[in-house]
Amino acid sequence: MKTNLNLIGMEKGRQYETIITTKNSKNIKNAAPIGVICAGENKILNRIFKGSHTLENIISQKEFIVNITHDPNLFTVSLLGNLPEEYFNEDNSLKCADAYFKCNVISLTEAVKQSDPIKKNGEAIVIKSKVTELVINRPTHAMNRGFAYVIESLANLTRFDMVNDDKKEEYIKRFREANRVVVKVGYKEDIKAMHEIKKELIKKGYKP
Repeated sequence: MKTNLNLIGMEKGRQYETIITTKNSKNIKNAAPIGVICAGENKILNRIFKGSHTLENIISQKEFIVNITHDPNLFTVSLLGNLPEEYFNEDNSLKCADAYFKCNVISLTEAVKQSDPIKKNGEAIVIKSKVTELVINRPTHAMNRGFAYVIESLANLTRFDMVNDDKKEEYIKRFREANRVVVKVGYKEDIKAMHEIKKELIKKGYKP
């Protein structure tokens, strides 16, 4: 039985965008887009805010499934409203997932960040889990946001000398936020690319 997350491109310490599926004691299924941090070849971490159905189900059932997909519509529908029953397999994985892995909870830890902008006091739970089974339906890599931010920053850089000062300041602000995210979740190649973009902006007389 495969459990090595390296098989779907996940590296220790990096965060990936996934859809987590859970169910409650009445077998009502739920899906939600949630970031996953790879903590080893068969370990993951999640930080989930209190009040979500996903967290409630994980605390109750002590198990969940992480689905790997690049379908933007699936992320959108699962965020804006719960997915219909026909999207799910019998084991609660998503039928259209490129891959998925089943997890059992190892520990639940209170995680409060006073500086968290999302919620007052950042009330959340950090969930450490062990991967018990990895199913690969087709060759795939888990999605990391870093690369997308690099491409967006490069696109803005190509326009930089063609826009007015207000737009340039807007691009600088976008770069700062993009760089923050890439440093947090991206691969070393993404971080290096952002460093090169930053050097170009500095050459142009700005402080990104």
